[in-house]
Amino acid sequence: MTTEDRWLLPEGIEEILPPAAGRMERLRHELLGLYERWGYELVVPPLIEFLESLLIGTGNDLELQTFKLTDQLSGRMMGVRADMTPQVARIDAHLLKRDGPVRLCYMGTVLRTRADGFGGSRSPYQAGVELYGHRGLESDLEVLALMLETLQVAGIDTVHLDLGHVAVFRALVRQARLDSEQERLLFEALQRKALPEIRQQLIAWQLPVAHEQALLALAELNGGPEVLDEAEARLLAIGDADVDEALATLRRLVAILGRRWPKLPVHIDLAELRGYRYHTGVLFAAYVPGQGQAVAQGGRYDEIGQVFGRARPATGFSTDLATLLSLIPSTMAVTTGIYAPPVEDVMLERRVAALRNQGERVIQALPGMETAPETLGCDRVLVQRDSEWDVISLPAPFVAS
Repeated sequence: MTTEDRWLLPEGIEEILPPAAGRMERLRHELLGLYERWGYELVVPPLIEFLESLLIGTGNDLELQTFKLTDQLSGRMMGVRADMTPQVARIDAHLLKRDGPVRLCYMGTVLRTRADGFGGSRSPYQAGVELYGHRGLESDLEVLALMLETLQVAGIDTVHLDLGHVAVFRALVRQARLDSEQERLLFEALQRKALPEIRQQLIAWQLPVAHEQALLALAELNGGPEVLDEAEARLLAIGDADVDEALATLRRLVAILGRRWPKLPVHIDLAELRGYRYHTGVLFAAYVPGQGQAVAQGGRYDEIGQVFGRARPATGFSTDLATLLSLIPSTMAVTTGIYAPPVEDVMLERRVAALRNQGERVIQALPGMETAPETLGCDRVLVQRDSEWDVISLPAPFVAS
């Protein structure tokens, strides 16, 4: 590495500078206030912990995304968190051990071996909520509503909502008696919506016609809420109770969303299987125009705490604050403040301290480094009159730096 390259960061690793860092901190504060008003308590999981705990319940979904290293004290493998969801599940199941519903929220940086999309970040600032202890649609709806409010607080007005349900795919795979390798191949092809490949696979496996048609339908069952009617018709021959229940759940969810957010575009995709290995029910994701990746996503993942000795139904969502801030115009409010001269004076010190205690932004110049007040974002100055220091407004127009 040359001297000129020493300042470079690894690809996908970013730092946040002023004024963006200030905007992120304000958004963080506003969201924590929102979550607290909904009854969600803040937890702060560790950045690193033993690997078997960090990856529990998530299978290979996080295995490839997790940086690993050896703990010099114990000799055990450790991982840097790539997602806080398993950590929060551990806290609920193993540490809090409360009865009834538990609402938790979290915020902090996670680290991933690779970005989710082209040009994406490997160190997102993850924020999210988790609701444990309830297995009904009501808790899914609460978390989904809080996700939409999170985007509103961030200033994102145009949102498209995607809904899915992993139970449909699970039930069809079980009914068709696919083995693990067939399931994997079909899953991967569905994620790409590769219809010709899916047709070839199903023909090669020589499945009964009803099962073949049902599995093929999954790749095509996406669109507006009317897709649910089509799904019921095309999957009727299977006669599976789990499929019927999943479609009924989505139908109820769409109806409630239509009443609460009548202008919210809702898209159904029964082949959306994100987090398939640990999600167990409803999936939801928020998209904005011009952004290929979801800006927030979540769903139900029951029984994730079982490996910690306490199985609990759970639902939640997460988002990346840096991504949210990048999607809204950086319309900076005019920075205001009070400029204090570099004078050693007891009365000035007291006046500056009093103004700061009142919430004012006061910048005192350093000797030999005097700067124009305007360049520091100050619209007022402290001026000595007799023995007092008065705040005087600068002449208009004032333009912040």
